[in-house]
Amino acid sequence: MTDITIRPLEQADHAEWHRMWTAYLEFYKTSVPEEVYATTWARLFDNGEYEPNGLIAELDGKPVGLVHYMFHRTCWSVKNNCYLQDLYADPAARSKGVGRALIEAVYEKADTAGAGNVYWMTQDFNETARKLYDRIAKLTPFIKYQR
Repeated sequence: MTDITIRPLEQADHAEWHRMWTAYLEFYKTSVPEEVYATTWARLFDNGEYEPNGLIAELDGKPVGLVHYMFHRTCWSVKNNCYLQDLYADPAARSKGVGRALIEAVYEKADTAGAGNVYWMTQDFNETARKLYDRIAKLTPFIKYQR
């Protein structure tokens, strides 16, 4: 079995982070301006309580996966929630446990921070990822609306 290592993003990961986040955005047929890349990268290293966080997955020492997550308050609990915003694994690394390892790492971060909930969204056509999500999380009946 291949060794998967999950670790926090480091400044030296910028090129690999940019590559993987771009691939993630392309999968969802979207893009963001370079200003958003720069701002997001800076926020990932801000120590603010509600700033986004990032983890990298490595297979045999090579970056192959990425997750962004953040904590936020909720009116339904005294505990914060944890929102898993972006999850990506390189196509060649899929079905090797990378996505699961990244999600479980976020679960661990949420537990350590005392968050009451970890949640995320995906597109209905993301069938491969949904097979994993169905095994490690509970599908909710909520429908997203957006302005």
